Amino acid sequence: MNANSSRGALLAAFACLLVGGSFTANSLLGDYPYTGGQFIRYGLACLLLLPWLGRGGTAALRRLSRLHWLRLALLAAVGMVGFNMAILAAERSAEPAVPGVFVGCAPVVVALLVPLLERRTPQRTVIQGALFVAAGAFVVQGWGRTDGLGLLFSVGALAGEVGFAVLAVPVVRPLGPRLLAATVCALAAAESAVLGGVGAVVDGSEFVRVPDLTEGAALLWQAVIVTVVGFVLWYTGLQYIGAERATLFSGLIPVAAAGTAPLVGTGTYGAAQAIGSALVGAGVAVGSGVLRRRPSAAGVEDDAGDQGRVVVHRDVAAAGEAHEPRAGDGLLGPYPLAAQENPVLGAPGDGDRQIRHIVAEQDVAPGRQGRAEARGMAQRERLGDDRLR
Repeated sequence: MNANSSRGALLAAFACLLVGGSFTANSLLGDYPYTGGQFIRYGLACLLLLPWLGRGGTAALRRLSRLHWLRLALLAAVGMVGFNMAILAAERSAEPAVPGVFVGCAPVVVALLVPLLERRTPQRTVIQGALFVAAGAFVVQGWGRTDGLGLLFSVGALAGEVGFAVLAVPVVRPLGPRLLAATVCALAAAESAVLGGVGAVVDGSEFVRVPDLTEGAALLWQAVIVTVVGFVLWYTGLQYIGAERATLFSGLIPVAAAGTAPLVGTGTYGAAQAIGSALVGAGVAVGSGVLRRRPSAAGVEDDAGDQGRVVVHRDVAAAGEAHEPRAGDGLLGPYPLAAQENPVLGAPGDGDRQIRHIVAEQDVAPGRQGRAEARGMAQRERLGDDRLR
């Protein structure tokens, strides 16, 4: 792994450890109104994020298309409010381990779904790592009693976990991690308020009340540590390493939950949890590329930021470098890519408009790229014998 991939992996891992601690905090909020708790958590998190946004936040939001706003609304509804509702509903008729096991399968689903959506072949090492992570999550949590409704809502929780990663991919770059986190928190707070208002009208259920000391501490932990810090770290890691590899680290969530549960007297940590934690660690190491052998300096390592597309570098200082712009790298034009963000969608003058055909033409000045470009097999020949995955 290069330095940027390592940084993204560490950020994603730390974010998931914080989220795992939130499950322990949830156990302290069993008597607090659900929708009111979500409204306080996400509303407070949004307010805390606002001072971090700078002056360009409003302009960035105005540039979003309707499709982007739809994705953001779905991300808040499915990946945040819906996910938490599904967990709560599942635990009414199933033991907590059941939805936990389903959520632990999210890395496998994302490892298959994201490449299919982008019309590329899934990465074998990522799938292998995801299977290890899912097995480790199962061993950590075990399998409890359930019924049909418990299984149904557990599948809904899995869909929420997958949606939290997949729906964020197209909007994390135009907004950035902090603005994205603030926006989805605002939407989630509004959606929670609507649900709480409907519940109050329909069955007279309580929407919000003043929390006691324990509940207040748990809500504050979820808003500040899990949501503000955790979400920003997660989306930053997502930018660096992509959704497939970032979701591998969600296997750390049950590990963190099992490790913190004894601190508040809601669980124990034994041999099964230790073995499961080791499996999760092995899966993360395999899928994220920690154990991958570095290629020779003459090659260009494909990374998650490339998303399966071909990127040609003029100067590569060392094997495994991400496609970061440097002084004199003008072959692909002056496009300001951040480290390991979304790939360049096409080369200048690329007449066939195929996003996979990104080539640097030999013996042509940078300003005249595209006037004599080759097609099909000729492009492969110019790339040489390097194996680009």
